[in-house]
Amino acid sequence: MALLVCCLFALIVKNIVCSGDNELYKYVNQTDPATEQLVEFAKEHPRSLENLPDDVAQEISARDPDYYNRDLYNAIENQNYPAWELEMDVLTFENIKNINYNKFDVTRLWKKDTYIRMKIPIGILTTSAGRPVEIRESITLNSDGFSNPYHIDLLTHADAERTPERIVHAKGTAAIGYFIVTHDVSKYTKADVFNGIGKKTPVVGRFSTIAQNKGGTDLERATKALAAKFFTSEGNLDLLMLNLPIFLHKDPLVFTHAAHAIKRNPKTNLYDLTARWDFVTRVADTFHTFMWLFSDFGIPNGFTKMDIFPIHTYEINNKHGDRYFVRFNFRTEQGLENLPDDVAQDISVRDPDYFTRDLYDAIENKNYPAWELEMDILTLEEIKHLDYNPFDVIRLWKRGTYHTVKVGRLIFNKNPDNVFRVAELITFNPGNLVPGIPGPIDTLFRSRRSSYREAQVYRLGVNHNREDVNVPLHWNVYDRDGVPPVRDNMKDIPNYYPNSFHGPTPYVDPSRPKERLSVLQANVVDLEPINYFFNHVLDCDQRQRLINNTIPSLIPISPKLRRRVVRLFTLTDPAMGKKLTEGLERALKMPQTPPPPVLKVWH
Repeated sequence: MALLVCCLFALIVKNIVCSGDNELYKYVNQTDPATEQLVEFAKEHPRSLENLPDDVAQEISARDPDYYNRDLYNAIENQNYPAWELEMDVLTFENIKNINYNKFDVTRLWKKDTYIRMKIPIGILTTSAGRPVEIRESITLNSDGFSNPYHIDLLTHADAERTPERIVHAKGTAAIGYFIVTHDVSKYTKADVFNGIGKKTPVVGRFSTIAQNKGGTDLERATKALAAKFFTSEGNLDLLMLNLPIFLHKDPLVFTHAAHAIKRNPKTNLYDLTARWDFVTRVADTFHTFMWLFSDFGIPNGFTKMDIFPIHTYEINNKHGDRYFVRFNFRTEQGLENLPDDVAQDISVRDPDYFTRDLYDAIENKNYPAWELEMDILTLEEIKHLDYNPFDVIRLWKRGTYHTVKVGRLIFNKNPDNVFRVAELITFNPGNLVPGIPGPIDTLFRSRRSSYREAQVYRLGVNHNREDVNVPLHWNVYDRDGVPPVRDNMKDIPNYYPNSFHGPTPYVDPSRPKERLSVLQANVVDLEPINYFFNHVLDCDQRQRLINNTIPSLIPISPKLRRRVVRLFTLTDPAMGKKLTEGLERALKMPQTPPPPVLKVWH
């Protein structure tokens, strides 16, 4: 049977046994002419089979007699391409002798369990150069494997099929969906993606966890992320978001050191709590994020049940050139849920891919995850009277100083057919913005837009934006050549600017603000936002759980480093420092965890 499947497309039609809608065909296998079979083709829709009851059909018919035509047309227009999978129900001539019904009768079905259903292969196996692979080349035992072109082709590709891991957010998965505008925000921005109620924009998203390598656990107490690429009519808009509303640091120079501190120790190759706490106590800007991580917000119950934030304060403008400053917030419609430590550890043992599986299953089961986009808004005049820096990425905006408007919904309704092609080849850059969104003005953003591009050039080459998953709806460039893909390489369009031969030219945007703010950022440690989080965002029980979650991470580190951590807590809030000190003293008096029981095998 395996041989038959491999050779299925080499079969020759000998004759049509009977005619009609359900035709039976007699096939002969070229590699084994003695094997003859009867085949009936079955076309099955990969999506669910749906039918209408009489009353519903009559109601639709009264409203829309062209319902079928419209449904087909709209599905194709909206890129929800209808598809059917072709299968074969197969009877051998030996089987036919033992069947007690007329298998040639087109008015009846074949009985179950009397035939074999086979999926038709997509085609003949080839090498990467397109040469057909003969069946004897599919094994190398007892042959000269190094004269086998298929063997060499397969082996050399496998040797080079891995791309470099991302330095952070290496473990990730992807989903495909769209953004739909639900509210009129033309007063604030002229960006086409956010204008026109009902407008849909295709989106591809990559969900990830910050410190884990590929193959690591989803359930680490660490920042989670969603990077979303909006394929707008004005170019790609990339929003790189975290499940926490603040960033780890504001000085871009800190990034490399922070990444090294939270990743594996270069000597032990283990995640290192000493390195993490040493870094936090030396770079106290990072303390705010760690407080969020050790709070109830630290481990979401999957990617679908977390809010997500693009972190920076974005400048936006309307068609008149009026400027506003906003923070985008994507609020989960699945309900905000987080996991306590013990539950997360239990799940991690059983299913380290819990977040990935939950997202995939939700989409496959048509429980499409969605987020509502809101904008917190400040005017230029309001910014002048604030008593805090609204461009500081490591602090929250104070309540009562801004107003919030709704924009639309982000919905993911399709899983990728191939995760590598999407999750690993998609690239993001916070500098990918569109007209109407000039973007952030802080120092961290200016550094990120450069470093993200450099990282993708290293991973995938200078033409990474020409990978299928990254290509914008429209693009005209003077970039040429380089490591593939180059697509059409702009054909014979001139490769220099300006030129006299109809090459692409820039446009004039009269609504673009003529000035941009310049922000000076203080190089001092400000613990007030952390105190505010501890005392005003968290309630009493949540504050105690933050302390309880922190203590286990302090047990393995040195007493000297513990004292530095306690001092940082105390400087932030004396009550918080006292609770941590008391909890640590109790924990250190408890007996150490005994070694696990083992099974001894005697030789």
